[in-house]
Order: sequence, then C-alpha cells, then structure tokens
Amino acid sequence: MTSSADKARTLAALYAAPEILRVVNVWDVVSAQAVAARPETTAIATAGHSIASSFGYADGAIPRETMLDMVGRIAAAVELPVTADLDDGYGDAGETVRLAIAAGVVGANVEDRLRPLAEAAANVEAMIRAGEAEGVRFVLNARTDAFVRSGGRPVQESIDDAIARGRAYLDAGATCVFVPGILDADTTSALVDGIGHGKVSVIGLPGALTSTEYEALGVARISYGPMTQRVALTALQDVAAEIYAGGIIPTGTRALN
Repeated sequence: MTSSADKARTLAALYAAPEILRVVNVWDVVSAQAVAARPETTAIATAGHSIASSFGYADGAIPRETMLDMVGRIAAAVELPVTADLDDGYGDAGETVRLAIAAGVVGANVEDRLRPLAEAAANVEAMIRAGEAEGVRFVLNARTDAFVRSGGRPVQESIDDAIARGRAYLDAGATCVFVPGILDADTTSALVDGIGHGKVSVIGLPGALTSTEYEALGVARISYGPMTQRVALTALQDVAAEIYAGGIIPTGTRALN
C-alpha cells in the first residue's frame, strides 16, 4: 500500500501542477467511493459541513472524534490521497493533525475564523510541525475567513486581510491558502497577485466563476464544500416527490452502492 508520506507528496504535486486541482467533496464512504471511481479523480476531499449534517450537527459543531472517525473510514476506503476539512482544529490543531494522519489523512483545510494573525499563523506552524513529527509533509490548505466573516466591511479590506494572512500562512508552512466566498475575476486576480500564483484555493458556489476561469487566473484548487451533498439531497427529495406522485425510480439509475 502507498504510504501516507507518499500520498502527501502526491497531493502536494497536484497543488503545484499547472492544471487546477478540482476536488468533488464527499461526506461518507459510499460518496467517496462513487467519486473515486471516476477516472478523472486524483484526490478525495471531505466536506466538514456535509459530514456534520450527516450526523445531525450544525456546521462547525461536530465533535472531533466523530469527524476523525468518518474521515478515517473514507481514507481507508480509497487509494487516493485524502484531504479533510478539520473545521478550526478543535482547539489543538497540532494534535488534530497528528490524529488525522493516524487516520490516514494527508492534507486538510483548517479555518482561521479571523483569529489574531500571529495566533493563526502559529496554529499553521503547529500543524506543519505535527506532520513532520509523524514523518508526513502535511498538505495544509490554510483557510482564511477574510470574506465569509467580513461583517460587511469594504471588499478591498477583505482582500488586503486575506493577502496578509495568506502570506503569513505560507511562510508558516502551508501549501495553499483557501479563501472561500463568491470571488469575481478582479477579486481573484488581486488575491493571486498578492498571495501567489498557484497558491490560492477557492470554492465553487452558485454565482462564482467556473473552474476553467479560475484556472486561467492562476488558482491552484477549487472545491465545492456542502454543494455536492445538496445536489445529492435535491435529487433524493425530487425522486421522493416523483414516487409519491405515482412515478418510478428513473431509468439509468446506477448501482453505486
């Protein structure tokens, strides 16, 4: 079997490649296996919001042990490198990374929640050091909430904050900087110019640019967070309505479980 260290190197190379890394977020073993079966899939990314919802928790409120149990099950079920959404690190980001590596995970998103910059950067460094202590160059997609927790401040202030935080996180050892939000071309270009070409990660939300457009702007990675689970749940709710109306399961439904 491929070692965690090897999987981490593979994941880091995917971030560094000229092509944007497209990850289709998953939330349990069967969703991970369904996505991994696609030949285009090069890495598996979990969605913390979706996993929390699956267990009846609000986003960010799921206990660490419950989250790690699920991401560990996902990592054991696929051969591809797995990067996990680990919320804000659960109060001890270094220990959380150590536990995640033990579960088979080789990369993660961890939120700064706009903590003071020095504290947030120290958190990033602790995560990288925890990986090194386990013999894994942990692939951290350090998330800044400069836009999603902006509180209505001017966009330029959020851009400047994201750049300052992103540079600090890269200096602390992060591989990439995740800036969630609906980012237009001008905002994305400013972030790439300020943080670095191939060093910015975005989320594909309704109203955002396409992955191809982000790729052309120098973005390294695009993920979809809870959107993929919402697509699946929409399909489930729609087929339920069809069945209640006297319909049948759609022709062409694949046996993916």
